[in-house]
Order: sequence, then C-alpha cells, then structure tokens
Amino acid sequence: MIGLYNKPGRGAKALFNSSQKAQIKEWATQEPRQLKKVSQKVQEAWGISPSIKTIQRILKMLKMSWHRMRKGVAQKPPAQEYQDKKAQLEELKQLDDEGKIDLYYLDETGFCMIPCVPYGWQDIGEYLTIPSRRSQRINVLGIMNRNNHLETYISSQSINSDIVIACIDAFFPAVPKPTVIVTDQASIHTSDAILDKLEEWKQRNITLFELPSYSPELNLIEILWRFIKYEWIEISAYKSWGTFVTSVEKILKEFGKNYVINFV
Repeated sequence: MIGLYNKPGRGAKALFNSSQKAQIKEWATQEPRQLKKVSQKVQEAWGISPSIKTIQRILKMLKMSWHRMRKGVAQKPPAQEYQDKKAQLEELKQLDDEGKIDLYYLDETGFCMIPCVPYGWQDIGEYLTIPSRRSQRINVLGIMNRNNHLETYISSQSINSDIVIACIDAFFPAVPKPTVIVTDQASIHTSDAILDKLEEWKQRNITLFELPSYSPELNLIEILWRFIKYEWIEISAYKSWGTFVTSVEKILKEFGKNYVINFV
C-alpha cells in the first residue's frame, strides 16, 4: 500500500525555476504577439527549447491571458492632476451612493459600418466575416448615470457646443438635488459658449466636472460605447445602413432594460 503513495521527486521535472518564469513573462510583455521570439530568447539564454504551448501554460500561471488590445490615447495625463481628479471623482461617487447628489457622465461617439471586429467562436480553419463598407455616420451624445439610466441625442450631423448646451438644458430642465456631469476636455466641452453657461447651470444646481486630459478611462460612458461597438451590435446589423441604424437605436433605447452594465 505504501508504494501507491506519491513520493517527493516523482513526476516530470519543471523546466524553469521561478526567476526564469519571471523573465519569460518580461519577454512576453516586450513581445506580446510573438511567442516564437520569446522561445528563441529562452533557447539563447538557457539552452532550453520549450514549445509554444509550454510558454502559454507558464504565462497563464503568471496571470496573463490572450485577449484583445485596446487603443490608447497618444499621451499620458499630468500625474498629479490625474490623481487629484480621480480622488475627487471617488468622493462624488460616494455622495451619489448616499443620495446627496446625482452623478452623470457625458460623452459623444460615432457609429458607422466599418465594424469593430470582435472575437467569436468559429470552426477551425474557417473565419466568420462581417461586411465592412464606407457609410454615413450617426453621431450620438449620451448622458448616463451608474444606474444604467441613459439620455441620448442622435444626429447625422456633427455634434457641437450648441447641441451639448441644448441637451443639458433639455435633459435637466429642473434638478431635485445637486447634479454633477462628468466631461472630458474636448473642445466642444470647453468652448466659450459652454463657459458662458456655467454660472447659469450653477444657479440651477448643475456643475460640470472636467476630467484631466488623456484619461478616457475615468469617464464611465466610454464603457458603454465599447459594449455597443464590440458586443451588442449583431453581425446581421451590418447588412445595410437601415438595419445598422435600427440596431444602434434599439440598443440605446433598451439600455438599462435588455442591455445592462454593472458599474459597481
């Protein structure tokens, strides 16, 4: 019976120690799309020829995974301003949770028939295709809170400061408590027309909270735009401009009911 128990030293020996695994992770960070290059570096450094599967297994053990990269902003925000604004935003979220204020996020985006290609399950060796063509563009201004309440303005024309002002006035004709609207530093949010309205909005208990530059991750409505473009627009919507517009309008209309994001 004793011979049935595993003893120390049984089984295949590990190819790499902990420091070597850490080095493999660093190389994978430098070459995130080319594990063959990582394998070459391993062979050159230690004389070991691991398979790509082995390297993938090590990276998964080190909490790395293969998933889509995201587009980023061209520059980084000022470090101190970013930290200060982030802390202030957390305080606003707390006040919103306590019911002392209403917190909203404002942003604009555009949709066209050049798709954001998503991942999807497909037969090996075969590829699903999504029709892609140049088309008109529908522009959307959205104002959203963390409870999935969304107000939108949809137009085929460009959205400017006058439209931003008109939407804020239309969506918030009267506010029962102090209302804070988070915006980025796009020119249509910082124009003279907007600045001229700040005092009037302040008297109506509406305040704009300006995020630091190059920090879209602090504006939660950006998450909504990603969900719509990468997950919620169905492949069949790209068959024609009419079906595409109908699909986008349906998602915007049903957000908070059939389309929900947990922002907690």
